[in-house]
Amino acid sequence: MSSILEMSASDLGRAIGTGTLDPVEIAQVYLQSIEEHPEAKRIYTMTTKKRALAEAETASTRARSGQRLSLLDGVPISWKDLFDTAGYVTEAGSDLLKGRVPQKDAFCLREATALGLVCLGKTHMSELAFSGIGLNPVKETPPCINFPDTVPGGSSSGAGASVAFGLAPAAIGSDTGGSVRIPAAWNDLVGLKTTSGLISLEGVVPLCASFDTVGPLTKTVEDAAHIFTALTGQGAMDTSNASVSGRGLAVLKSDLFDVTREEPGKAFEETVRKFAKAGAEITEITVDFLSDANAIGGPLFVGEAYGTWQREIEANPEKMFARICERFRQGKDVSAADFVAGWQQLERYRAAFKSLIQGFDAVLCPTAPILPPKLEKLFSDDDYYVTENLLSLRYTRIANLMGTCAVTLPTGHPSCGVMLLAGAFEEKRLLRLALGAEQALK
Repeated sequence: MSSILEMSASDLGRAIGTGTLDPVEIAQVYLQSIEEHPEAKRIYTMTTKKRALAEAETASTRARSGQRLSLLDGVPISWKDLFDTAGYVTEAGSDLLKGRVPQKDAFCLREATALGLVCLGKTHMSELAFSGIGLNPVKETPPCINFPDTVPGGSSSGAGASVAFGLAPAAIGSDTGGSVRIPAAWNDLVGLKTTSGLISLEGVVPLCASFDTVGPLTKTVEDAAHIFTALTGQGAMDTSNASVSGRGLAVLKSDLFDVTREEPGKAFEETVRKFAKAGAEITEITVDFLSDANAIGGPLFVGEAYGTWQREIEANPEKMFARICERFRQGKDVSAADFVAGWQQLERYRAAFKSLIQGFDAVLCPTAPILPPKLEKLFSDDDYYVTENLLSLRYTRIANLMGTCAVTLPTGHPSCGVMLLAGAFEEKRLLRLALGAEQALK
């Protein structure tokens, strides 16, 4: 049992392919582990047991007849509770949606199922996905793998915890300003932020549809690559012989990074040295408009979020965690004129950023400037809550604002990730580079 829980999604898939493991056995091991784990109720809103076993049985039949649909055919994964799952409650971490049962799967869940991935269950998340720290007093706040007295990162908090605590081989989350990458980084996982518009948001409970993206949280880059191709329907990618040797990596410089704390800063510096030792060509580039873009992004996020949820929020504000409700309501003050002007300026910054990073294989920065905040202090200290919440997404938001793809990798320092950014729709190239980066870090 323990060996199955420790295996990567790709290794499980290979074991199914050779007949060493059976999908039903794998699903049963995970379901039993979730049932017995002391933190499971903080991580999963529910398991989809009946569905998981039925899908695993079908995958087992395909495996025995030599008709597997993909490397991951028969491998179970968890899904953040904002992906519609037919016949199962999907509440996006909010009592505003209490008892909501969709009639069909989200598009990306259908795509994954069509390639044989098994739906293991639904994971807890920040309320309506509007927090990078992963705190949710309305539902549950999942644990962090490294520090039991901290939050796990959000908003895909349960997704990250499900993989880190061995309760799923991989997970699917969403990323609007860093919601895949922060829980991945703080739980020592790989997290992929895809390009906006690449993966359909049909059946995904929205926060800000203009920025919302879908992506995996995994144990390895290889797993992220295979799940990416399953979610997008793109052909399988070559994951062999990847390296950072001879690759041009740009260390991103900006006054936006003047808040990096000691441990994440040390981890990043050591990581850059490892990449250089592995043969990467390191260059520093300064982007002087990132702080301004970050300031512009704030009103765009809250304006769209409040516009999306205004009716539900104002009908039942008492059902929300007060601090999340207050954050949504900041969107009341964003005028239509300011919203349009902000987007126009952001598009100009995106064009400038694209020009600056052309010629580099990836751009590097720390995934987060801080370690996971203390859980109890978030309740007792208002200033601490506001500061840590904003800092958690300060660096990850760059990719969302600039319209790029990005991946975070564990550095070997607990809860410290390194982020690699590449241009829009360059996920396959970025993932192949990340495979080399992963090897350099080992």
